[in-house]
This record gives sequence, structure tokens and C-alpha cells, in this order.
Amino acid sequence: MTIGLAHAELMAVVAAVTSNEPRVMTVRSGEALPSGPFELGHRTLQSGLREWIQEQTGHPIGYLEQLYTFADRDRNNDIRGGRTISISYLGLVLEQDAPGAGRPAWHGWYEYLPWEDHRQGRPKVLDAIIEKLRVWADADPRRRDERHQRADFTFGLDHGGWNEDLTLQRYELLYEAGLVAEAGDVSDNFGRSMFADHRRILATGIARLRAKIKYRPVVFELMPSAFTLLQLQRTVEALAGLCLHKQNFRRLIEQQELVEETGGITSETGGRPAKLFRFRQTVVEERALSGTKLPLARN
Repeated sequence: MTIGLAHAELMAVVAAVTSNEPRVMTVRSGEALPSGPFELGHRTLQSGLREWIQEQTGHPIGYLEQLYTFADRDRNNDIRGGRTISISYLGLVLEQDAPGAGRPAWHGWYEYLPWEDHRQGRPKVLDAIIEKLRVWADADPRRRDERHQRADFTFGLDHGGWNEDLTLQRYELLYEAGLVAEAGDVSDNFGRSMFADHRRILATGIARLRAKIKYRPVVFELMPSAFTLLQLQRTVEALAGLCLHKQNFRRLIEQQELVEETGGITSETGGRPAKLFRFRQTVVEERALSGTKLPLARN
């Protein structure tokens, strides 16, 4: 038993895009993210997390960056008399089978956060969410206006429209309103719940990746060695949860010289044979300081 001390937990949002769907590696049959305590034998935080990922999932991990550190006193406090500090990371991989010991499995992002996928238009679940948020806002007359304004802004009901980068803010508002199971004994729950604050950390990873693809070419960590421009666009759309304007997308990709032709073609697209491209390896070095945007120009 640890009394009066903080316990450091390492946690990973390991993301992939498979068949145009964004996916996350889970353990415990989809209930949790790969995680484990930071131990004295671990050389660094990242090396410790890599060990836990390998043990629990057996999946190889390449790209890994620190995401956020959570230490809220009123959330995920599993240590009696102490506190849990969750140090999270974002990993980007190509999906493979995971033979690890932690009951690993790949699951779609939008199974947990169904209101975030707007590729087929406004999700129907949003209607129920907004209705519940209205009831929650009206329940406190002193804060009614402020709550309505937050709900309108966060869920794109004001003139600003939907902002895909506010993934974490939307989940946090649902938590505060008692509309997710992780908030405690609640009668409503939207999306599949996860252990402790793991869905909150998943939302953080999604928000980080959605923002990052706009200024760094990290999306290529999720692409095969050769791909079509349509496959690249569908991958970005899957991550953003939005449909993009095809011609604008291709024009900006070409202008920024992110890709080069391989000389090959593929007929797997189902239509005319499409050219295959690859990521220009020099782009990472060239753009590291200036940044590279992958356009989110909506239809």
C-alpha cells in the first residue's frame, strides 16, 4: 500500500488507419489502452512504455511521442491515500495482428466517440447528445447561459461550425454533464466506455493527431510504402472525421511536394489504374522547422 505518494502510470494511444477507418490498439478486450507503471528498472519513460506495449500487445512500435500528463485529484485516483499520474504517449503504426498477453484488439475510434465522425454527414447521435446537454444546462439557472454557450461552441452549434480539433473538449463537457459512464453513476452513456480515464486519453490522442496533420506530415507514418493519392486523402479524412475537397487536397499536396511517383500503378482502386506515390524522405528534414500542412478543405 502506498500512502501519500504519487504513482506514475505509462499509457499509449497506438493509432492506425485500416480500410479507411481510424483504429486504436486496446487491451482487456477493448476496455483499456496499453499501460503499466513506471518502474525503477525502466531507463526512460518511453522505453518503459515500449516494454509494456510489447508485453501486452506484441505489436511493433516505431513513431512514439509524449502526449499529455494527467494528474487530476478527482479523477482516476486508484491509490488509497495517494494519486495516480498518467503519462500518455501517441504512437502511429501500420496495423498488424497483436499476439500479446493483454487480450489485445484493434477497435475503431468512433466506437468510443461516435459523435466525432462526420464523413457521412452529421451523426444522428448528436441530436440525443444536444438534447441531453440542453437539459443539463437548464438544470442550473445561475450557469444556464454559460453552459449553453459552451455546448454551442464545443459541438459546433454557433456560427463557427464544427471544429474537429475540439475532440477532448467535447468529451470533457460530456463528462461534466454526466453523459458518459466514466463520470460515475449516470443514466446516460454515449459511445463505448473504457476503464478509468482511458477514453479521455484516447480523445486527447485524437485531438493531437487531428491538429498535427495540419502542420507536420505525420500521416505518412500510417501509410504503406506506396499508395495512391486517393488512399492518402481517405486516410486524412478518417483521422479528421471529415470529407475533404478532392481537387484542393491534391493541389496542395502537389504544391508542397510531399510525394513523388514510384513509377508503378495499381488497379485495386476498382476504377482506372491509379498512379502509386511514396513519401519524399527529404520532406521530414525540409519541413521540420517550417511545418507542412495537409489540407483540411471541406466539401
